[in-house]
Amino acid sequence: QLQLVESGGGLVQPGGSLRLSCVVSGFILDYYAIGWFRQAPGKEREGVSCISSTGGSTNYADSVKGRFTISRDNAKNTVYLQMNSLKPEDTGVYYCAAKYLPSRRCTTIVTEYNYWGQGTQVTVSS
Repeated sequence: QLQLVESGGGLVQPGGSLRLSCVVSGFILDYYAIGWFRQAPGKEREGVSCISSTGGSTNYADSVKGRFTISRDNAKNTVYLQMNSLKPEDTGVYYCAAKYLPSRRCTTIVTEYNYWGQGTQVTVSS
């Protein structure tokens, strides 16, 4: 059974950092692009970042460029999202998702992804 489990969320002050982890099981991570998404209360889910199956290509939403870094360790079946210089507008539930795409490409389009985790809450507040 294909499963994704996020962790690492929490409450942090503006300017702080968090590292989210997405542990996958039930499939071979090497063949899947992974995306990170977030959803704030009352808003639609939006793409934050993605990484290709090879790890050679990444994309970021303009709002997080220069602050967030996505990475993956296929040997550990884990994808990370390092979030620095956090802002209150980064608050939301963060989800990781998987798309079968054994290539150098990835996408942050929500509807392109087939498998989703349950999410982890990130709150940025003083």
